[in-house]
Amino acid sequence: MTVCPSCAAENIPGDDHCSKCGQPLCDLHLPMPESAVERSLLTERVSVLKPNKPVTVEADTPVGEVLRMLVNENIGSLIVVQNDEPTGIFSERDALMKLNVEAAALSERPVREFMTPAPETLVESAKLVFALQRMDVGGYRHLPIVDDDGKLTGIVSVRDILRYLASALTAAATSDS
Repeated sequence: MTVCPSCAAENIPGDDHCSKCGQPLCDLHLPMPESAVERSLLTERVSVLKPNKPVTVEADTPVGEVLRMLVNENIGSLIVVQNDEPTGIFSERDALMKLNVEAAALSERPVREFMTPAPETLVESAKLVFALQRMDVGGYRHLPIVDDDGKLTGIVSVRDILRYLASALTAAATSDS
């Protein structure tokens, strides 16, 4: 029998997914996590981060208005949407790299000209390790969260993940003593 590392259910050898919880079993050949924090990254879901409600704009919103929103809302990015689906993301990095000292002169231009199109997204049921992987590989600090239909439901940031890790490390240290 193959025991699911997520829920401890017994499965028939060769099953690709756990019959109880649906987790993939094809990665059982990988080394087991060495700590509670490593295990939590592999088993906990993005929903544990309690994704924030995203600030959104339409693609034709003037970039000057978008910059004011970033400052007024004290946020590092906002999502460009069409029919509640993310079509782009505009972040502080976009402002610095694409507008820079020309921000005032370009303030009336639509954000679509400066956004990062087709942002990577995840669903809340994805494991935390996938959020970390996408952020690391892509160099992202923000990740839009969508439902199964691709509709925007939230956003997580690298800061959210760092808070989670700090809490998990504190809990692990407390349980060890």
